[in-house]
Amino acid sequence: MATVLVAMGNAAKAQDSNLVFQDKPRSLPNISFQDEAGATHKLEEFRGKTILLNLWATWCWPCRKEMPTLDRLQATLGSERFQVITLSIDTEGLDKVKKFFADLNVQHLPIYVDPTTRVTGDLGVSGLPTTLLIDPRGEELARLIGPAEWDSADMQTLLRKYIQPN
Repeated sequence: MATVLVAMGNAAKAQDSNLVFQDKPRSLPNISFQDEAGATHKLEEFRGKTILLNLWATWCWPCRKEMPTLDRLQATLGSERFQVITLSIDTEGLDKVKKFFADLNVQHLPIYVDPTTRVTGDLGVSGLPTTLLIDPRGEELARLIGPAEWDSADMQTLLRKYIQPN
């Protein structure tokens, strides 16, 4: 599998130089976060799916540009086998995140927040946006620091290779 990841990483780097594939899948902590109703969720709840976990904030300009592409990606590829999770680290409250989603007409992504920002330290995030590609076992395959055009044809082709068949 490592050979495939390296080959895929080279293909991805040609399109987006910040996308870095792990030499081997990396264990992740079981982070927790809240949905818009205030219910707590843990990353392990999403095991069995390939996850694109995007950490962002309303004050992050590149996040604003990137969010519609994540919304379109979820609309296109979202299924019982793949999910985009956008996790806001805004400390100013859920209303600010809801307004951000409304302003950008985000329709296909649920709202998740970590107002404690603890997930950034737990996941070793040094800048926003940061996006992790996570396999169905809950392990990190790749990480991208900075924005991307997630709904581009090249990116969708790349991601489809990691979505498990039924």
